[in-house]
Amino acid sequence: MKRKQHHPEFKAKVALEALKGEETVSEQASRFGVHLTMIHQWKRALLEGASGVFERGSRKAPEVDEEQVKDLHAKIGELAVANGKVALAP
Repeated sequence: MKRKQHHPEFKAKVALEALKGEETVSEQASRFGVHLTMIHQWKRALLEGASGVFERGSRKAPEVDEEQVKDLHAKIGELAVANGKVALAP
């Protein structure tokens, strides 16, 4: 069975609701259709990342998915070969 991927907006909404504490985590899990563990993880992530909202200076550099970069480089190579625009290294 494939795991469900939740959008960041949904995770933030659930985490904020958990922070409010107006419902038990069990009630929230039932209402949002997610496991209790996920709510606890998202709440913890929200609390740990909250200080980043108020950091001065440049924004934190996004994390790079090395596997995705490799896949994209491979695709670029395939397209370059298909278009006949490959410069061979000496």
